[in-house]
Amino acid sequence: MKQIYIYGASGHGKVIADIAMAMNYEVAAFVDDDEGKNEFGGLPCIRADKMQKLPVAVAIGSNKARKTVYEKLKKEGFEMPALIYPSAVVSPSAKINEATVVMPNAVINADAAIGTGCIINTAAVVEHDCTISDFVHISPSAALAGGVSIGKMSHIGIGASIIQLIKIGKECIIGAGAAVVSDIPDGVTAVGVPAKFVK
Repeated sequence: MKQIYIYGASGHGKVIADIAMAMNYEVAAFVDDDEGKNEFGGLPCIRADKMQKLPVAVAIGSNKARKTVYEKLKKEGFEMPALIYPSAVVSPSAKINEATVVMPNAVINADAAIGTGCIINTAAVVEHDCTISDFVHISPSAALAGGVSIGKMSHIGIGASIIQLIKIGKECIIGAGAAVVSDIPDGVTAVGVPAKFVK
């Protein structure tokens, strides 16, 4: 059985560990910078400088922090596979880049393209022909209609809905339960039904 590290000893890390085990990986250890943390979830917790050259899943919810850790590990030559829970429904024509995680009951439909280091969270729906850029987080039960594009480092809140062909810029935050019916420029926070800019 192939071993893997889970980088991030947190609640999110537990979920990523479950996905890895469901894909027949053995979790060798959690990796965390907290010097006081030597065990987590019944498994050893080690510092990054103790890692051997095993595959790694970056289990960090913050888009910015996840990108930083990914870039460091990539430079050091670590493999970071995409992890997809078996109950997720992923079209054969969808493309999913490395270091992305797809959680239970998520749906990714035909010709969707998911970037590097993304989180497609529990029961999220990414419809046909969507383009999700690198280090995006699509929260639980968010729904993206066909042809939506999401820019790098954006976060789509829990239960948000985005109608077809909408473009959301980079580094945006879409609030929980928002309904996005018009394009969102870079760096904007939008909330409400319909979603309006607040920042």
